[in-house]
Amino acid sequence: MSLPQDTFSHAYSVIRRPEVEARTGLSRSSIYAKLDPKSRYHDPDFPRPVRIGVRSVAWSEREIAEWLVSRTIANRDAR
Repeated sequence: MSLPQDTFSHAYSVIRRPEVEARTGLSRSSIYAKLDPKSRYHDPDFPRPVRIGVRSVAWSEREIAEWLVSRTIANRDAR
């Protein structure tokens, strides 16, 4: 069984840090603070980057979108 091309490409799309910054509104340092368990800003739900090269990382587009949705829902529930 094969997945439709749109499903496959969306499920496995990765985005680089500048795009993560643009979509989340977070700065570079805020992104890495969310990933650092020692940081007071650590967010265990923030998506982990995947290594795509020796010195390159990217994030799953789907995971970033899901994180944004979860933050939106959490903010609405807090009101």
